[in-house]
Amino acid sequence: MNILKKILILSSVFLLLGGCKGGKLPGADARKVPYDARERVKKNIEEGRGFRLSNVMKMPKGGDFDFATSNELWRASLDVIDFMPLASANYSGGMIITDWYSDNKNPKESIKLIIRFLTNEIRSDAINIKIFYRICTEVNNCTIKEKSGSLAKELKKEILKIAATYKKETTKKEFKEYVGFDRQK
Repeated sequence: MNILKKILILSSVFLLLGGCKGGKLPGADARKVPYDARERVKKNIEEGRGFRLSNVMKMPKGGDFDFATSNELWRASLDVIDFMPLASANYSGGMIITDWYSDNKNPKESIKLIIRFLTNEIRSDAINIKIFYRICTEVNNCTIKEKSGSLAKELKKEILKIAATYKKETTKKEFKEYVGFDRQK
């Protein structure tokens, strides 16, 4: 009975270790982590992963909602299409739908956009833009077609450019210089 318990425990240990990535124990890559403890602390705090006692003492404010305004892609999309009326803007659903828009030059043609957010990361496959054209020959005689072309690519390019600018500004605001342990210098 004693041998059976040892075999069971030993096999459990091997199964647990074998389930880790590549058979290795999880942990940091020693090549990417500075050797000096002060350098590690500085790097963690600058990346926002640090712990400061001054932040613990601050009490959270009630009613402080920080969702759509902190998403750079969402803000950039609304800035790019701010001239168009919105039919629906659902942040939790990840979709912006405009109403039909036409300029004064050609009132029989109008355009509608649907912007769908696939991820919060700023990258080329983060958003999907669909463009619909409506052409009316009479009051109630209209044809609607989805078109993909240069306009969707230009809109996506402009949204990503503005979102990258917003992200850079946010990163600058959140960056905190590490003071260090040595206060005697």
